[in-house]
Amino acid sequence: GLKKWVEVGNSGVFRPELLLPMGLPENVSVIAWGLSLERPTMIKYGIKNIRELMGHRVNLQMVYDSPMCRLDG
Repeated sequence: GLKKWVEVGNSGVFRPELLLPMGLPENVSVIAWGLSLERPTMIKYGIKNIRELMGHRVNLQMVYDSPMCRLDG
């Protein structure tokens, strides 16, 4: 429906400064990958900035009102 490519799966290599606090030596490389479900969620709810979906800027009312989320246990 967007008529453009959307990243769904992503991968990358952790930067050394992120690994050092974990006690890993500087010469260690760590790869990561995931489904990146944030992108389809952003499209569905019209969110333009990923920081509004994750972190301290999340609109909690959207989370409570969303049929995809259940917070009642």
